[in-house]
Amino acid sequence: MTDIFIKSFNRPFYLDRCISSINKYVSGDFRIKVLDDGTPEQYLDKIRKKHPNVEILLSDNYDKKVDAIKVNLLSGKPINGIEIPTKFWYDNVKNASDYIIVTEDDVWFTHPINVDELSNYAKTMDINLIKLGWLGNELERNDLIINSISDNLESAKPKKLLLFSEKLMEAFFYNHYKFYTILYKIGKVDNFTQRKYWALNSILMGFFNKNYWLEIWKNMDGKVDEKRQLINAALFYKKNKNNPNFISKLKLEAMKTTFQSSATNSYHEYGFDFDVNRFNHLINEAWLKDEFDSMENFPKDFSIEYFKRFISEKINFTEFQKWADQFRKQYENMGCKTE
Repeated sequence: MTDIFIKSFNRPFYLDRCISSINKYVSGDFRIKVLDDGTPEQYLDKIRKKHPNVEILLSDNYDKKVDAIKVNLLSGKPINGIEIPTKFWYDNVKNASDYIIVTEDDVWFTHPINVDELSNYAKTMDINLIKLGWLGNELERNDLIINSISDNLESAKPKKLLLFSEKLMEAFFYNHYKFYTILYKIGKVDNFTQRKYWALNSILMGFFNKNYWLEIWKNMDGKVDEKRQLINAALFYKKNKNNPNFISKLKLEAMKTTFQSSATNSYHEYGFDFDVNRFNHLINEAWLKDEFDSMENFPKDFSIEYFKRFISEKINFTEFQKWADQFRKQYENMGCKTE
């Protein structure tokens, strides 16, 4: 049995797509659990009816977040998207199967995988993370030792990562005592060095040994601290660096995500006259009334003209386009493909 967790907040139209893609492309013995942090009940009720095989679990802050959505729609008061239920996620994964997939509501499968097959590979080859998707980013391959290990898997061993003690890893990522600055000045690191540690992690598209996921996510303290995650990953990897299969990946990418929506404005404030919370509400309501098809343009993202049908009279569509373009550019600048 493999547990597939979907972290969810107020985008049931994407959640519906995510679950539908699992049912279409994932085979083997698995169960789907939605870890929801505030999607209003009427939307979750529809998910339950449409996908009776899915278990929906609610965070301790669920009612508070539902109220925050209501207040936002009435007054425009921002929703605190930085406050997230990391303990809720952690506790559920802790009690899960030995191997897990942890994804989010705006991510979906695009090609078949078999979780029993992946579990067997992970056990026999001592794999801690199989990357199921990487946003088309091939830049990191230059920093990896790639070897074929099965018909559909290849190992991806990082080259020359600096692996220090915990205190020095913290100094390295947070520049305590100007440690990173000193390394930069003497030519040991550059502006891309820290980014290379993402070879050890996958927030949205990973098939994990549960114990490795728990190591990465410990001490998050109610927020996603990506540097802390990479420190935790590096410390664990340091103990296992002689394992050539520690990180592996599919030969064919099997997951993708959107660059046209976000759960809140908190991480994507670009200065445009666009409220992502209002956008999500309009699409949510159209989806609830069966007017919005969650599988439109699948397996690609929703077409922008399709979104336009539901928002153009109530949201400045030009500003939405500018916002989405800026969102995409952030990831394109890191080597990702956003289409």
